[in-house]
Amino acid sequence: MIELQEGIIPEVDKRHDYAIVSITKHGVEMGRNLHQTFPNADLYYMAKFERGDEKQRHIQLFTGTVRLLLPALFKQYKGLILIISLGAVVRMIAPILVDKKTDPGVVVVDDRGENVISVLSGHLGGANELTYEIAAAMNARPIITTASDVQKTIPVDLFGSRFGWTWDSDEKLTPVSASVVNEEHVAIIQETGERDWWMRDVPMPSHIKIYPNSAAVIEAKPDATLWITDRIIEPHEEVLLGNGTIFRPKSIVLGMGCNRGTSKEEIQAVIQETLAELKLSEKSVKALCTIDLKKDEVGFLETVEEKEWEFITYTPEELNEIDFNNPSDVVFKYTGAYGVSEPAALRYSGARELVLEKKKSGNVTISVAKLVF
Repeated sequence: MIELQEGIIPEVDKRHDYAIVSITKHGVEMGRNLHQTFPNADLYYMAKFERGDEKQRHIQLFTGTVRLLLPALFKQYKGLILIISLGAVVRMIAPILVDKKTDPGVVVVDDRGENVISVLSGHLGGANELTYEIAAAMNARPIITTASDVQKTIPVDLFGSRFGWTWDSDEKLTPVSASVVNEEHVAIIQETGERDWWMRDVPMPSHIKIYPNSAAVIEAKPDATLWITDRIIEPHEEVLLGNGTIFRPKSIVLGMGCNRGTSKEEIQAVIQETLAELKLSEKSVKALCTIDLKKDEVGFLETVEEKEWEFITYTPEELNEIDFNNPSDVVFKYTGAYGVSEPAALRYSGARELVLEKKKSGNVTISVAKLVF
């Protein structure tokens, strides 16, 4: 809990590059939804709107006027997404503005979620690009008031953010961004994830080209590479990462079951071992799914909290609606469902086939599916 006081800049727990701030009931609901789909952001809202899951979701609550929170956020974050009226924001940030080269980008969202407005540091601070991303995530109207929206291109550090994509490393974000801005040859490889990431009303610039696979890109020898994948890169492909960034869509679904009381350490070890065998990245995991009998399983709850994954449970009836290859009368006897890990993964993902059918390891059962995009 952050207790805001006049004359004291509070300490905040910065985990990501952007901060979302809400101060109304409707704003909190929008902020919570945006926080789910925009993973590179921390969420702050007033303590009186506490829901009880804030600790699990790494949401920070505060008491007092939000004006006293903004100086701390200005110093810490690259951009602020404020679900607060525009006039109030202008009055609150005016005393703490320093320079357009150092101030964070500030974006305002109205309380109905209809408009997303670029307010401060539109170009240098990236607020214009952030506005487009947030508007797309919220199905809202982006409002840009600068004289020219300079780059009709891809903001590398925000690429796919509205879908929950993350990057493997930020090491090459700056040089890759430079290649995009300087109109050098930029290659895009997309192996999974949402396809509607180009959100401009003009064609994609000719210097940015989409390739079918890594072999074609290696042959083309681009200046930079944006690689959208959920798999582990093979050694011979790493040449593309000399000036390249890997983006991880949330495409992997884990269906799991376990014996009561199984530790998070054993659960996580099985997950890591399984993904390594499949050559898949843990950063692309979206959800852990199981039967509702396990909704209070401590090892599962601790794992999804630590990893920031969705935790989805299904009733036996919901699981029995799914066709899968390994139904079990024994499992039905104890749970009322003919399977847990396989139908749970299939139901959430929408896939017809599993990447991995049921695997038993110690006290844990795991299946893996990929989302259908």
